[in-house]
Amino acid sequence: MKKVLLALLSLGLLFGAAQAQTIRVAGGSVGQELELSRQLAQMYMEQNPGVTVEIIQTPDQTDDRFAQYLQIFEAQSPDIDVMQLDIVWAGQLAQHLVNLYDYEGVQGIADQHFPAIVEANTVEDQLVAIPWFTDAGILYYRTDLLEKYGFDGPPQTWTELEEMSTAIQEGERQENPDFSAFVWQGNSYEGLTCDALEWVNSVGGGQIISPEQVITINNPAAVDIISRAAEWVGTISPTGVTGFAEEDARNFFQAGNAAFMRNWPYAYTIMNADDSPIAGNFDVSPLPAGENGESAATLGGWNLGVSRYSTNVEAAVDVAKFFTSQEAQKMRAIQGSFNPTLPALYEDQEVLEAVPFFGSLLDVFTNAVARPSAPTGQQYNEVSRQFFTAVHNVLTGNEEADVALELLALDLQDLTGFETGEPQAETGSAQ
Repeated sequence: MKKVLLALLSLGLLFGAAQAQTIRVAGGSVGQELELSRQLAQMYMEQNPGVTVEIIQTPDQTDDRFAQYLQIFEAQSPDIDVMQLDIVWAGQLAQHLVNLYDYEGVQGIADQHFPAIVEANTVEDQLVAIPWFTDAGILYYRTDLLEKYGFDGPPQTWTELEEMSTAIQEGERQENPDFSAFVWQGNSYEGLTCDALEWVNSVGGGQIISPEQVITINNPAAVDIISRAAEWVGTISPTGVTGFAEEDARNFFQAGNAAFMRNWPYAYTIMNADDSPIAGNFDVSPLPAGENGESAATLGGWNLGVSRYSTNVEAAVDVAKFFTSQEAQKMRAIQGSFNPTLPALYEDQEVLEAVPFFGSLLDVFTNAVARPSAPTGQQYNEVSRQFFTAVHNVLTGNEEADVALELLALDLQDLTGFETGEPQAETGSAQ
């Protein structure tokens, strides 16, 4: 009998070991991303004792993360089960991701999210990623400095931003020589595509490539505004801004060295923490517009997909469902100011108390300008690389904007085979 019991116990232990599963989730670490992902992993494991969830840190810059994912997919590696995906990657990576609609409950879950974000993650009727958080560029501004220098509110136009920046910077540099009024993402990477698209679209210069597959970037409004942005470098923006990514800009602004910052919503909660030098002395608003244009915010956001090469697909899908659930998104919104993809949370009083601008700027988030990933499909990353490289060359003084955009349009034509033309929207002024 003792031998039988030992045998049964041994089988039970072996069976238990066979049932134990480890799900590896690859994500970012900008702001509080890494910390909050680890919290979600712990929450999931407490509810699912048979599953271990490991959070794998990936590069912050999206270009580097995409390249890392490609290496994993090309090797058909099972090392990563769930991946944090940029909203522009769905079409490029779909062949490596499972159709989440094949799994129980996902259709009902998808119906709760913003339809446009679900659509962006749908490829040939297959849902390749569940929305996790959305994003749009916003302007952070120092309320105390605007009051100090007699300004009633944030700038509505780029001209107003320049005027306010010049006045505030002149005054602040008398005591702080490190002060530069306006910081943003100027490094040569996807973040610059987002910033520059906002500049161009805000003056009626289009979306680089239109939804109808027309290359529109070589137009006078785009030339003017990118030339104008180059003039910010070394004047109202630090010379080093051409090497800034998101966290570089946040750290500069949070240290009290700038009056204005273009960034994503994640920075809000970090900068309002008790130990932040500027806590309580800043607010957010839509980005400025051109005089004859409208404010434009680039659509961002991240989603969770499950690798086809995972050896634990069912468990991986369950983890993705939990990480994108209302419970998880509410926690991330309150603790990290990550924009939910669930409309219901924009009416949640606890969320709005923690991040008031989620309610006041809802139109900014729901009407953000899409990067041209849909019309360019698999070629999007190269389109974006050519665009941000051309813009960066102008910002660093290596090329004039009119030459850079003319050459860019020709390169895009060679790459895509699309025709060139003017933006459909009325071209505004960059003055």
